[in-house]
Amino acid sequence: MTTAKEDYLSKRGKQIQQRKRIVTYISLVAFGGSMLFAGVNTVKQAWETPQTKVVESAQVALKQEVEGYELVLQREPENQLALEKLSLLRMRSQDTKGAKVLVEKLVKLHPNRQDYKVVLEQIQKQEMSEKQ
Repeated sequence: MTTAKEDYLSKRGKQIQQRKRIVTYISLVAFGGSMLFAGVNTVKQAWETPQTKVVESAQVALKQEVEGYELVLQREPENQLALEKLSLLRMRSQDTKGAKVLVEKLVKLHPNRQDYKVVLEQIQKQEMSEKQ
């Protein structure tokens, strides 16, 4: 009788092991699917939103820099560094007229600086090409 009982316990143990494996595989597939779903959703969100946020934050930073240099120029209208930086920022933001005014002021304040004259000539050439 012990053999029948041992056979039964052996078969039952194998069935339990087989069920454990099946449940484990199902759990792994479910876990993998949920991770895949979450990953795809995260990648989708990251793909859609950061481009606009980066552009917006760059524009905000540029605007803040411009405002800062304008405040310095209100207090010190002949501040060479503020005039230089603000003219560069205006060129970067495609404001050639605003940049031209600032570079002209730099040329008047520092007539010996050839680099200011060269930049002014470049701005004037750019304006001419824009008009045509």
